[in-house]
Amino acid sequence: MTGGFETGPVATAAAAALVTALAGGLLTTTGPWYRSLRRPSWKPPDWAFGPVWTTIFTLTAISAVIAWHAEARTSARVALLAAYGVNLVLNIAWSGIFFRLRRPDWAYLEVIALWLSIVALIAVTAQASGIAALLLAPYLAWVSVATLLNRAIVRLNGPFGEARPARSIGSRV
Repeated sequence: MTGGFETGPVATAAAAALVTALAGGLLTTTGPWYRSLRRPSWKPPDWAFGPVWTTIFTLTAISAVIAWHAEARTSARVALLAAYGVNLVLNIAWSGIFFRLRRPDWAYLEVIALWLSIVALIAVTAQASGIAALLLAPYLAWVSVATLLNRAIVRLNGPFGEARPARSIGSRV
């Protein structure tokens, strides 16, 4: 511990969680395109996503603060910041790829990267605090479900993307 409770990390973790949640929310649209997708029968109800993500972002912020306060080494703190930062960027990117680009196939590849970033985040966090790492378990569980759901949506609805117009013989591209 670095001696005394630092309030800066609390504010930073809260702000990072809030920005990530807001950005992801702004990129998420459940309009006609999304509603037209075939989804598996086991998909969680739409109303559950808000409370689950709120809980996950809260636990992630708490985890970050605990890990930060438990770790005094600068190099380890840099690793924590990098792991959390990469993870938050990947979290936001998924919503943009899935909902804005309307590419569940690309989002499936991205959510695998997100899942791996959570595993890495847990590993880095565990070096500072086992409790902080455990607080990330619901995040990994939920993104595991999201990964399976994304895969099912791709299988039920693919292929995605606009078809290219056929080229006539002799045309140049």
